[in-house]
Amino acid sequence: MPFSLLPKAIFYRLTDVTPAFLQDRGIDLLMLDFDNTMLPYTSRVPAPELLTWLDGMKRSGIRLCVVSNSKKDKAAGFCRAHNISCVTHSKKPTGKGIRRCLAQFDAAPEQAALAGDQIFTDVLGANCAGAVSILVKPIHLHNIWLKLRHAAEQPFIYFARKRRITKP
Repeated sequence: MPFSLLPKAIFYRLTDVTPAFLQDRGIDLLMLDFDNTMLPYTSRVPAPELLTWLDGMKRSGIRLCVVSNSKKDKAAGFCRAHNISCVTHSKKPTGKGIRRCLAQFDAAPEQAALAGDQIFTDVLGANCAGAVSILVKPIHLHNIWLKLRHAAEQPFIYFARKRRITKP
């Protein structure tokens, strides 16, 4: 698949992604990054809006799977508690975890999207796997390394918006 650092869609937050947006594109599997996409790195408590959004996605028939690089139990524990499939140690941007998720759901890449907060892992991984890449704003940039990474991503976000491949 093509190497691209440009997201196919950009949303302010994960909960702005709607079932209609996904279904209009033939997507029925939404892979989700966990840290700083669903919950801040520094918290284990989900926002009520996230829980409402997850329920709405499930009711709409969109299948959900967290695909996380994390080796900690935080993502897996959250997924167990909320009945969501989970692939940890995914090694994004390599396709390892994404391919495991697609195989688990017997889904073709073009039927799937990956939503995450990082260009260099989530967007690149989704694009290389042939899935739709959805970039969301990080929940909280709590240290200098996250702030520097986010600054390095800004040119790609600018070009993605300029090419009008985004959804407000």
